[in-house]
Amino acid sequence: MFSKACEYAIRASIFIAKNSFDGQRVSPKKISEEINSPQAFTAKILQALVKHNVINSVKGAYGGFEIEKENISNIKLSQIIEAIDGDSIFNGCGLGLEKCDEEHPCPMHDKFKFIRNGLKDMLENTNLEELALDLQKGSAFLKI
Repeated sequence: MFSKACEYAIRASIFIAKNSFDGQRVSPKKISEEINSPQAFTAKILQALVKHNVINSVKGAYGGFEIEKENISNIKLSQIIEAIDGDSIFNGCGLGLEKCDEEHPCPMHDKFKFIRNGLKDMLENTNLEELALDLQKGSAFLKI
């Protein structure tokens, strides 16, 4: 459903949020280890998340990636997805057709529109805080 880059971006953002609750910054190496992502690929993803103001990058000896505690609850999954994959998941055709709308629907248009709208609602109403807290409590995992 999401690109591999987007999956890694979501995992990385959750991991960074969890550590930010504890006042800790995390290195790209630590992030890539925790989310099982190649380090160079993770670095590119983190740059995109910084560019779209999802996470912060702090340079120096005590640097790393973080999210300001007061912002964790304001960051929605939809922001992460748009930063990495754009908005095609919210607007695109279920069959990948260039032209698919109410006037010229694909065979799956009506059914996919229902699913897509539900997904959009979930992504716009799920924030990093709730996901990071599940991780922190041990009721959810990023790797086994």
